[in-house]
Amino acid sequence: MSHLTATVLGDVALVILVSWAFGAAARRLGQPTVIGQILAGIALGPTLLGRIPGDPSGHLFPEDARPFLSMLAQVAIVLFMFVAGYEMDFRAFRAGRTAVGVAAAGLLAPMALAVGAVALFGGAFSAVDPGHADQGSFAMYVAVAVSITALPVLAAIVRERGAAGTPAGTVSIAAAGFMDVAAWLVLAAVLSDSGQATRFSWPVALGLLAAFTAFLFLAVRPLLRGWLDRPATLLSNPVPAAMILALGSAWVTESLGLHAVFGGFLAGLAMPRREGRPSADVLGPMEQTSGMLLPLFFVSTGLSVDIGSLGGDGFGLLALILLIAIAGKFVPAYGAARLGGLDSRQSSLVAVMVNTRGLTELIVLDVGRSAGLIGQDLYAVLVLMALVTTFMTGPLLQLVGKERKGRPADSARTSTSTTSTHSAEPAEPAGPGGERTGEKSA
Repeated sequence: MSHLTATVLGDVALVILVSWAFGAAARRLGQPTVIGQILAGIALGPTLLGRIPGDPSGHLFPEDARPFLSMLAQVAIVLFMFVAGYEMDFRAFRAGRTAVGVAAAGLLAPMALAVGAVALFGGAFSAVDPGHADQGSFAMYVAVAVSITALPVLAAIVRERGAAGTPAGTVSIAAAGFMDVAAWLVLAAVLSDSGQATRFSWPVALGLLAAFTAFLFLAVRPLLRGWLDRPATLLSNPVPAAMILALGSAWVTESLGLHAVFGGFLAGLAMPRREGRPSADVLGPMEQTSGMLLPLFFVSTGLSVDIGSLGGDGFGLLALILLIAIAGKFVPAYGAARLGGLDSRQSSLVAVMVNTRGLTELIVLDVGRSAGLIGQDLYAVLVLMALVTTFMTGPLLQLVGKERKGRPADSARTSTSTTSTHSAEPAEPAGPGGERTGEKSA
């Protein structure tokens, strides 16, 4: 047992070191830190380190140590989802018709394309994932996987590019908030309907989830607000309360078979705010804790991905999924932004930004893999899709900016819908996992 303890402790130290180095390198290249951290996880797994003679990856991360690393990784993503929910700016949901139109188009179009692709090109999916492609819930899960927009990394990009408060930045953030909430609800329904991830039928599971959500908002939230508004004492420290709420809520949703990440997200939504804004006393410690542990999640991802084993079928399917994921975001989001009154440049920026996926996508993929909805090869294909779509955001934003360099700044056409949209304040972009600004950890 002492040898296993030493192995796990050494693994944690190694993972943090390598992820920190890769994340710093990604930042120097103008990419989000999460890109470097994902690549670090893949490099430590069978894709790279595992191909060196002697299999150093297998020796560094033996099978008996991986469950412990995986449990720490699950705690990290629960805390990350708590932060994502806690930072959700409810005012963005009053952002107006433009953001709603972009969200609807940017979510429904790739979902419809994915369902159609599974029906029309079922053989391509079966060749890569023969054990799952014929399941009834498979098509809807793939639809969710290609339609996700990562609000945290998008918020970081908006801030770093100086787009906060601009029409494109405001619409993108608001639309991503809509899409995140809707996508998680659809994923909960998919898990419930799959029959593999829950002990209840899907109507019962979703009914219990709705009841638990009502309990959080109608009972737990007022009690917490009253408790935290008391005069300062050791017992009124908000951080333990937030930690208990996040992990306790995750326990409930995991017990329902709907995965712990749903509980973390709901807990973040239910956590009381101060004057409508997240409290720095809660946000800072929760970000730092999850940020330190999140590299373990990337390594858990990397240990499950072997890109070299995909072959021609895998890369052919990757090309199809990239086409669906990118075109399904760009074209509908651009069209919806134009119809909402934005000019061509601002609409292009919106289309590029909502195509970002990042860590949120990896969490969705981990949920699907652990629930038995997809196999290892398709998981690897979708991880590559997440990397490509996140990596391309920065260069495309630079390209759109260069096209207008030297020209008079475009101004959005004024209309009732765009006025209400642009006045909404974007969510503050801070958080763990490299999906925030460079000043944040990991």
